[in-house]
Amino acid sequence: MLPDLSPAHILIVVVVALIVVGPKDLPMLLRKIGQFMGKMRGMANEFRASFDEMARQSELDELRKEVEAMRVAASAATPDLGLTEALKTDAEGAYMDQWQASQAAAEAYVPPEQTILPPAKPDTAEPAKASKPRSKAAKSGEPAAQSEAAAPAKARARKAKRAAETGS
Repeated sequence: MLPDLSPAHILIVVVVALIVVGPKDLPMLLRKIGQFMGKMRGMANEFRASFDEMARQSELDELRKEVEAMRVAASAATPDLGLTEALKTDAEGAYMDQWQASQAAAEAYVPPEQTILPPAKPDTAEPAKASKPRSKAAKSGEPAAQSEAAAPAKARARKAKRAAETGS
């Protein structure tokens, strides 16, 4: 960017600037020079971008004209037999067939049945521990085997009720 300046030339320019401007105002001068260079680069980039845009626009205009000329030549060379309308309706018909097939598949779908596990058998080998009662049945004094057997039946009833409400 700089025109072939050797380190000796740059040192001479710095010494002259230091003597002419002074050490107190040199940082301010360098800052202003940097701002000026930034503005110049911005203007150059803007000019280059607008020039490139104009070149692209002129190329696009030429391409549009060529495409339009080809369309006119192609439409004049081939007679219109109504093929475009036939192809359009054929594509719409194929789409409708696919849609109807997907609707039929959705209606025919049957969700798999939910399996209900048999109630767990109570383990009668171990005697019941003497600890705090954990359920209402245990608090009321019912035997532990009856309350454990009733729990899965109640759970199945709740599942069946939910399934009936949701419709599955």
